[in-house]
Amino acid sequence: VTVVEDEYGTLDKQIVKRYTFSNANNMTAKIITYGGRISVIRVPDVHGEVQDVVLGFDNFEGYLQQNDPYFGAVLGRVANRIGGAKFTLNGVQYNVTPNMGPNQLHGGLRGFDKVVWDSYLHNKKLTLSYVSVDGEEGFPGTVLTQVTYELTPENELIFKVKATTTKPTPINIANHAYFNLAGQASGSDGLFQHVVYINADQYTVTNNQSIPTGELASVADTDLDFRTPRQVGPLIQKRGGYDNNYCINIDRYSNPVLVSRVVHPESGRYLEIYSDQPGVQFYTGNNLPQAGSDDLIGKGRVNYHQYGSFSLETQNYPDAVNHVGVRILFNAFFLHKHHKVY
Repeated sequence: VTVVEDEYGTLDKQIVKRYTFSNANNMTAKIITYGGRISVIRVPDVHGEVQDVVLGFDNFEGYLQQNDPYFGAVLGRVANRIGGAKFTLNGVQYNVTPNMGPNQLHGGLRGFDKVVWDSYLHNKKLTLSYVSVDGEEGFPGTVLTQVTYELTPENELIFKVKATTTKPTPINIANHAYFNLAGQASGSDGLFQHVVYINADQYTVTNNQSIPTGELASVADTDLDFRTPRQVGPLIQKRGGYDNNYCINIDRYSNPVLVSRVVHPESGRYLEIYSDQPGVQFYTGNNLPQAGSDDLIGKGRVNYHQYGSFSLETQNYPDAVNHVGVRILFNAFFLHKHHKVY
């Protein structure tokens, strides 16, 4: 495995770096320090044809667009939703920045996706670090987060998170890569061919604002049941896409387990995700522009549209800070960890 560093752009006089990982199997992964983003994953199909299988932009300016949908980004301090953009901790109510109506999504207006991370390369592992100061986006405590990326000779991309805080605070850090195993340019035609397995018996029920009610429901006899692999195309067309948190069949604090396996039969490419987190958000790009739009132009001048990609964001449950019994609060100097393998 080789890793090459170069400069990708600048933001507020900070240099944005890009790291290109390559292995002997013709697989390439690129990480940029703006948002700690996975910007490229190129991998061959069964015939040896190499294609990029994640959505993103050709240049740094693309990631600064207002309508960037968090392509490939590290999400934090709290990924996913916080209902009402508020929570109570030790008797104190904290109001965090709302950025999705009255709610908060993915850490607020300037979450971990919109900052330049410090970077350090050692033994072919890339460690990114960011200090989120006390009060940032309304959250208590100064949080030091370290994210490590590593590409293995076995075509695994390993994503590890460690975070410490100076005060009790919610922490839920995830990655928002958008995949299409038929190739990032193949759109819904390619995505609809994918076959999906998700290792979950339950999902978190939400209200009409996608905020969890606190109820966990069985996936049995629903369109949400992927315990047996199913082709997603007909299901997406039937229900208008997926944006659901699944409760992974996992022992708390266990080693990573198989969360999901997604196969694109025509190319032979498949993605397996292993994680030690209790949840995974399965999302099919529902909020990307509708077909025919040219509002979101990605790599190779491709117009990205809804249902042309999928994300599997391993995470704690959404809005966990407002629900009893789900551990998301981290006390001072307690280490938060998240281990994910693609």
